[in-house]
Amino acid sequence: MYKKIILPILFLIDPEKVHNIIFFVIKILFKIPFVKSIVGGIYLINDSRLEKTLFGIKFKNPVGLAAGFDKNAELYTELNSFGFGFIEIGTVTPKPQLGNPKKRLFRLVEDSGIINRMGFNNVGVDKVVENLKKNKTILIGGNIGKNKITPNTLATDDYIASFNLLFDYVDYFVVNVSSPNTPNLRDLQEKEPLTKLINSLFLINRTKESPKPILLKIAPDLNDNQLMDIISIVKDTGLDGIIATNTTINRENLKSNNKNETGGLSGKPLASRSTEVIKFISQNSNKTIPIIGVGGIHSVKDALEKFDAGADLIQIYTGFIYEGPRLVRSINKALLNRL
Repeated sequence: MYKKIILPILFLIDPEKVHNIIFFVIKILFKIPFVKSIVGGIYLINDSRLEKTLFGIKFKNPVGLAAGFDKNAELYTELNSFGFGFIEIGTVTPKPQLGNPKKRLFRLVEDSGIINRMGFNNVGVDKVVENLKKNKTILIGGNIGKNKITPNTLATDDYIASFNLLFDYVDYFVVNVSSPNTPNLRDLQEKEPLTKLINSLFLINRTKESPKPILLKIAPDLNDNQLMDIISIVKDTGLDGIIATNTTINRENLKSNNKNETGGLSGKPLASRSTEVIKFISQNSNKTIPIIGVGGIHSVKDALEKFDAGADLIQIYTGFIYEGPRLVRSINKALLNRL
């Protein structure tokens, strides 16, 4: 029903408008008594065999929602009912920002992909914290970045500000230096500035009574030497894990007419490269680095490939849009069938 009826209707509307409409509709529907229970009954699988403990956190299942969908932590309670084991909010910046000019979100229907150049549009960390204060039981990851107007020389200050304010309201942190949509942000992936940034966060983390896991989200466009640098940085700094990968600027083998829009590409075209990066990191670190795999997961097969490559957990976003919420349940069922 979703792919044959609902999706074609949604795809008649501008993708950013659809996103806002869906958020509005879900909020309204979940205010109706029993809707949350009905949705949970359809999509949730509560089975202790799906539980996964990673960097000291127990995940109820290994399938999460990637950052970017619920940027401002507005819908995490409702989205959790669709079967996710965890929700990652953000990317959050210290100050609110509108992001890049519209139109900035594009469907590549022939390729089952999406190009976005959103530019970290979000309501700012203070408002996100207010939204997260309502949370009681949902496992939340906090994806943090820098404001567009902040020069890279002062980027660490932005990450520290969001880290401190979000600390009591998220279960783990993700340092996002890999979005292609904030000018010069990816320069922070280089070894010297990245090491400085991570060490600064760890100094603060160690002063907390209960330090939180800190992960790094990396681009799929890094070469092997750069990936080896990332592995070295993880080992040297004590980072808790890697999220592989963010969106790509690569446009090879695409069919859609709008394939050359500026921005980061997600969806099926990213699947192979994302899995390659996961495998490279896993093998070259002797499987010592926890990995959350994300990128191009549109089927059970895609998900299992990520796990087989070395991912401990996975996240979906574009696949959730194209395939519908049953994808989460299907992946969890397949994992149970493997046991």
